[in-house]
Amino acid sequence: MKAAPKPVRDLLDALADAKSVCVVGHVRPDGDCIGSQVGLALALEGAGKAVTVWNDDGCPDKLRILDPERRVRRPASGHRFDAVVATDCASFERLGRCGDLVRDRGIFINIDHHASNTRYADINWVSPREPSTGELVYDLCQWAGWKITQPMANCLFAAVSTDTGSFQYPTTTPETLEIAARLVDAGADLGGLCEKIYQSYPITRVRLLRHVYSKFRMAHGDRTAYFWLRKADYARAGADSEESEGLIDHIRAIEGVVVAIMFEEMGADMVRLSIRSKNPSIDVGAVAALFGGGGHRAAAGARIQGTALSVQRRVLAAVRRSLSA
Repeated sequence: MKAAPKPVRDLLDALADAKSVCVVGHVRPDGDCIGSQVGLALALEGAGKAVTVWNDDGCPDKLRILDPERRVRRPASGHRFDAVVATDCASFERLGRCGDLVRDRGIFINIDHHASNTRYADINWVSPREPSTGELVYDLCQWAGWKITQPMANCLFAAVSTDTGSFQYPTTTPETLEIAARLVDAGADLGGLCEKIYQSYPITRVRLLRHVYSKFRMAHGDRTAYFWLRKADYARAGADSEESEGLIDHIRAIEGVVVAIMFEEMGADMVRLSIRSKNPSIDVGAVAALFGGGGHRAAAGARIQGTALSVQRRVLAAVRRSLSA
């Protein structure tokens, strides 16, 4: 294995001196976030650390298979940690209340793969080449000499799989596939993980999907597809916001569509943007950055202040310019 980069050597030295560690992740956690958080926590527990795992939104039910012992909890006041490690979080603000409640700490470490990462910690290991933070945590375990247990293999396989679209996205590398194979060899429950994460949905999510198929719109010569999810749509479906995960992929898969967009009503004059691209030349991360967000070339997001109509117009105009360029 190649030599560890300096940020990895620095963070391993810092963790060696720490007795208590808190592992935090971004709000509205996905598979890579929960998988890398719990996977790293298990590794640190194996190394003799007292570990706390916080996420402002907790662990989604669909990902509970990665956290059967319910390590992931919402943050609470009154704690101090020797080290805090943020995984899969591109900015401090995305930590939500976790950020506020870990200010009294020792060393702060940031492990992430987003190109838009703001390097907000004391030690920042940010490697956009890797398609998932789970892959970084796997490499960290190899450099540290931490054994990959079966529960860790489950977490890291799910992290790698979900952030590569089940290894379908062009960000997937030969090393990604090799790591996935090693994780299966280490005991990752491939069948169980795929059934729970990809093949098991509540009826409420199916109702949301029906809404998507009936309400999506096309633009820019049918190269852009977009839809809205408003609070009333969730209420009619009996669903909550975590069930919107992956809905955008259904319109992204339409033949001829290059850019897919989900607009989600967050509150008064606040819209959450999720945006995907199928063409490597269309950088939706740059589009999201225009609105204070970020992410990757093929997948990005932002929270945008403004009325629904104004946000839609501004985002579609930015996508049109990107397509024209």
